[in-house]
Amino acid sequence: MLELKNITKKFGSRTILNKLNLTIPDRQILAIVGPSGAGKTTLLRCLSGLEKIDSGDFLWDGQKFDPAAPDSKSHIIGVVFQSYELFPNLTVIENITLAPTLVLKESADQAQTRAQKLLGQLDLTGKEQLYPYQLSGGQQQRVAIVRALAMEPHILCYDEPTSALDPALRTKVGEIILKLKNNNNMTQIIVTHDMEFARQVADQVFKVKALDDKKVI
Repeated sequence: MLELKNITKKFGSRTILNKLNLTIPDRQILAIVGPSGAGKTTLLRCLSGLEKIDSGDFLWDGQKFDPAAPDSKSHIIGVVFQSYELFPNLTVIENITLAPTLVLKESADQAQTRAQKLLGQLDLTGKEQLYPYQLSGGQQQRVAIVRALAMEPHILCYDEPTSALDPALRTKVGEIILKLKNNNNMTQIIVTHDMEFARQVADQVFKVKALDDKKVI
């Protein structure tokens, strides 16, 4: 179980997250919804360690952890970014195995075996030697999901996973998220402005909003 206790994040005098408390049970899907500028992506960046909080605590199964810590043992949360962030000069398999070999110190064989299994789960078998530019947008997104899963996170987060997708791809993303929950027992957090999508896939929906001139969760 992931717990956020009194999480506060400021940029200068501007408060983005204000003493936020939130609990995400294991194997559930949480959707964080709200308008642009209300703090959704900031919260995701704090969870992933890309931003350091000003105060508060993150707890995993009752134990405090720091997402921003360089220690590989703190790799509890994986993130699939809106722009996917794939390395354009690396093939699909190289994108997926790079971090496990460098950060988790896995052997090349171990990383390759896990990558192949995950690629199969997301219907990407046969795409291993392609480069990102040779893939469709939906395929790139699935590769980004596989890359995040290859680090064996306990929780997988998505930043606007349905942004600019057509209805068919939007449905496919929902199917993938539910498949990961049902088959992989994966806890997932979705940051989205798409309330309809959130209601379709999430076990719980957490709404954020902007108050006055300050953006406060």
